[in-house]
Amino acid sequence: MPRPFDLLVIGDANPDVVVGPVPRTPEFGQREQLVDSGRLLMGGSAAITACGAARLGLRVAFAGRVGDDAAGAFVRTVLAGRGVDVSALATDPELPTPLTTVLTHGADRAILTAPGCLAATGPQDVPDRLLAGARHVHAGSFFLMPRLARSLGEIFARARGHGAATSLDTNDDPAQRWDAELLGPVLKSTDFLLPNAAEARALAATLAPGSAEGAAEGAPESNGPGTGPASAAAALARLGPLVVVKDGAAGALAHDGAVLTRTAAVPADPVDTVGAGDSFDAGFIAAVLHGLDLPAALSFAAACGALSTRAHGGTAAQPTRDEARAAALTTRPGSHA
Repeated sequence: MPRPFDLLVIGDANPDVVVGPVPRTPEFGQREQLVDSGRLLMGGSAAITACGAARLGLRVAFAGRVGDDAAGAFVRTVLAGRGVDVSALATDPELPTPLTTVLTHGADRAILTAPGCLAATGPQDVPDRLLAGARHVHAGSFFLMPRLARSLGEIFARARGHGAATSLDTNDDPAQRWDAELLGPVLKSTDFLLPNAAEARALAATLAPGSAEGAAEGAPESNGPGTGPASAAAALARLGPLVVVKDGAAGALAHDGAVLTRTAAVPADPVDTVGAGDSFDAGFIAAVLHGLDLPAALSFAAACGALSTRAHGGTAAQPTRDEARAAALTTRPGSHA
């Protein structure tokens, strides 16, 4: 019997207020400074992934939590407008919707998040009917939701028990602890781990320190074992999942513990890179669900990430499946042991 959803996304959903370009150090002392633009946009790694997947034609459901406020109503309206099922988007009766302010400065950005009800998001917000009714279950922003994080291994195991594949994008850890005791058990039930290059190195340094020694930010891959994203991916893959690493202008790579697969970046003249990694996630999941092999899935995902940068915010320029397929033809993936 066909399942009602291709994808269930679990995690964070909030408005993003994107302001910039701002000075490198904003002035305090009651100073008011003018910037070129300010936009109210859909935010939250998981929510952006859900929107991107729906844009690619997947049947998507979302499970998470927002507050009983105008920000929560905005999130619900935007997700539903993208065709995402929000029947499992809970309303917290006490805590507010999370809110993120993004300060842009050239290609860089600073991200300030008021967590609101994120800490209250937990297993009670993930109905078993959705775990049983989806072909794939994805979670984002692992470290922002500790209550959900502690139960995510069990949630993923239940999803797998229903025959679904699972994926995780941890995103950044604001505390920079990259808690191995919290994350390690989850990886045992994770089919695809989807960090960016910096996150992959940080995760490997914590979860597989012997294998990823020296995986420092910006270290060149040619310096020997454990010095770059490929080495970090190899170390993480030995813990269970296929590791797919987003590496900006260098493209993307995947490691299954034995074979490294790479794809080049899709050419882009980015307007705004906010959410590009989340759109990459959506593309990779869609490619897997459509039966593409790993090199083709990487190319398709890279195209989704690149095309999403054509406009401000994480969702405005997310591509259709046809747009992503056409852009993916510009890359030439390859693999080697």
